[in-house]
Amino acid sequence: MPIRSLRRAGPWKRGLVTAALALALGLLMLLHERITDRGGVGSLLETFLPWFGLGVPVLLVIALWRRSASATIALLLPVTAWLSLFGGLLGDRSRSGGDVTLVSHNVAAENTDPVGTARALADSGADVLALEEISEAARGTYEKELAKVYPHHTVQGTVGLWSKLPLSGTRPVDTEQDVGPLGDSKPQAAKLAGNRALRTTVATDKGPLAVFVAHLGSVRVTSEGGFGTATRNRNAGALAKALAAERSGRVVLLGDLNGTVDDRAFDGITSQLHSAHDEAGSGFGFSWPAAFPVARIDQILVRGVEAKSAWLLPETGSDHLPVGAAISW
Repeated sequence: MPIRSLRRAGPWKRGLVTAALALALGLLMLLHERITDRGGVGSLLETFLPWFGLGVPVLLVIALWRRSASATIALLLPVTAWLSLFGGLLGDRSRSGGDVTLVSHNVAAENTDPVGTARALADSGADVLALEEISEAARGTYEKELAKVYPHHTVQGTVGLWSKLPLSGTRPVDTEQDVGPLGDSKPQAAKLAGNRALRTTVATDKGPLAVFVAHLGSVRVTSEGGFGTATRNRNAGALAKALAAERSGRVVLLGDLNGTVDDRAFDGITSQLHSAHDEAGSGFGFSWPAAFPVARIDQILVRGVEAKSAWLLPETGSDHLPVGAAISW
């Protein structure tokens, strides 16, 4: 077709490429679960899935500039898809009340201000406080500073729980961090030192509450392996089994899962527990990285209790933001 004819094309024939991109964007969001996870592509997409909505205003500007009716109409698909996935997260879903207040924070092994971090968390008002990525060098600092507010605590490897309420039945949880011949040859003491999950029971006025704290494996982006999620996914599968075996009717999972609840890797967990933030938070609640959060990888998930409110706490010396929630039953 001559260039002059293209310029004179009607509004339905102009911007066909833009219309195709709009349809592709909508289908990507609607069918994200069917996209292969080879090289971690599926997990990577689902981690940042809310941000795909930014493609809509970009394509809308192009459609209006091109005066393309077809592209404008095609944008209804990604708009509808995004709203169906994330529309429920818009606005404030919190309610008043709550029997127990929970806070979870990956304090970061390289945190240069553990004293300030501990004091900020102690001032949060949490009844139960979970810490992940506790370095051996900073462990004593956290124990000393938090003891002023929390008379009960446990540290199992690199994760810990501090509580104003009594704890019992505390034990490490095997998330299969060490597997294969090298893992089998590791001394038990070495495995415990690097343990990244625990389970305990918190005694509340309204009965026992089973609490899990977990820090799942990190993900790595490499040119050879793509979005490397193998360790994290193995950890998630083992944690899902531990949660399934839990007999308590009231269960809370606190921790850095290194992934969002939209990620298919956590289906075994999210089929058993639901997000306190999705139920009672405000907005998306992105928690990482602290300087400019783009994903919520720090989670408070619950079963058998009702989330009344959920929130982010101010930045500390960590590269994660603390997350909090109030629950009742």
